Amino acid sequence: MDRFDEINAFAAVADARSFTQGARRLGVSSAQVSKLVARLENRLGARLLNRTTRDVSLTDTGRAYLERARDLLAEFDALESSVREQDGPRGLLRISAPVVFGAKQLDPALLDFAQAYPEVALEVAYSDRFVNLVDEGFDVGVRIGRLTDSSLIARKLSPVSLVACASPAYLQRHGIPQSPADLADHEAIIDLNAQDPFVWNFGEGGECREVRVHGRLRFTGGEACLAAAERGLGVARTPDFIAADRLRSGRLTPLLCGYEPEVSNVHAVYPAGKHLAPKVRAFVDFLVDRFSGEPARRKGWAEAASRLPAA
Repeated sequence: MDRFDEINAFAAVADARSFTQGARRLGVSSAQVSKLVARLENRLGARLLNRTTRDVSLTDTGRAYLERARDLLAEFDALESSVREQDGPRGLLRISAPVVFGAKQLDPALLDFAQAYPEVALEVAYSDRFVNLVDEGFDVGVRIGRLTDSSLIARKLSPVSLVACASPAYLQRHGIPQSPADLADHEAIIDLNAQDPFVWNFGEGGECREVRVHGRLRFTGGEACLAAAERGLGVARTPDFIAADRLRSGRLTPLLCGYEPEVSNVHAVYPAGKHLAPKVRAFVDFLVDRFSGEPARRKGWAEAASRLPAA
């Protein structure tokens, strides 16, 4: 058990890149974690971590050791969970998700899950960077778009599409684009988070059509783009879950609805393993049930489209 504590402390510090944060994750003191890691290194006769005043990083030896240690820790955790969770899901569940989807869609689901499963503690990190679930110690991630990590198990939660929109006042002044090509005559509000911010893809006749747009306003984030569009400053394009409230209320009007690009999906993903912890299974099943079917956020868009001013 002493050796397990040493390995667990080492993995926590490596994931957090900090003795302080690693200790906090384990619920022990920094001094205790430091002692355990030092004892592990002394026993192995190898340095596993590089330590500076600002950062902690893995040595080459530490990186190789951590990769093997993760399998051991996962098996041990699964073994304990199979006994400990016989009466239901319990324990700490670490979740990673994108920032805006988290705030707009996931937060209410998390609170409902917390009420339904009082024995499960939630630690939720919102970030738009790519998060390696295994390396950073997350149990579940929420991903939008194409999945590239084949080592993860994925469950589909919900479709997501991009929607172009503008304020009624802007459309009264500048007219309504009838086809994607018409956007060349409009001021686009650019979301720099997009893979190619100045190229908007649309669907036409079963094919993808690229339209190059231009605009003087450029933001890193869809919320700022929509706020500018609401002020009548141009046409914005964001994922539907960001724009939904403004579209339903009529503050923004959906455009080019007949040219929607290929719909992508939101997935819950988790590392593959021999044993799936009950807390992970319960959470993923909860999300699948919560987001299944046609998203409620899309309801009311037909009414919004009917409010288009005359061209």
